[in-house]
Amino acid sequence: MKKIALFPGTFDPITVGHVNIIERAIPLFDEIVVGIGHNSSKSTLFPIEQRMNWISQIFANEPKVSANFYEGLTVNFCNQIGAHYILRGIRNMADFDYEKNIAQMNKIIYPEAETVFLMCDPAFTPISSSVVRDLIRNGGDANLFVPKEVRF
Repeated sequence: MKKIALFPGTFDPITVGHVNIIERAIPLFDEIVVGIGHNSSKSTLFPIEQRMNWISQIFANEPKVSANFYEGLTVNFCNQIGAHYILRGIRNMADFDYEKNIAQMNKIIYPEAETVFLMCDPAFTPISSSVVRDLIRNGGDANLFVPKEVRF
């Protein structure tokens, strides 16, 4: 059976921290689907097509990585694409506490999926899409925090 991992998020925009997690996960899985989920509680800055395009450009030379949009429960999308792993990046204990609860609920709803946590490299700990969006909205330079394909 193919080891397919779903890396869910809004990726609004994708950051160097996200890329770091994906690159480090490539040797662990046969396929990684970067799932751009619709989160009704988040106000996005960039259209889905732009986010998918960035991910496609960043990983153009990596056949194991693809991007896809989904709505609804992450575990339902896992089932739809045949993913038995949910990849999550952890920056700090607050992330872990939040992600642990979601992982446990996902395991109850979809027992076939295992959540795999990767700690981000220390250099990426302060970077989040929310902070990057705030920088962009307020005229700051976010280029240090996003891949070259996303530069503004």
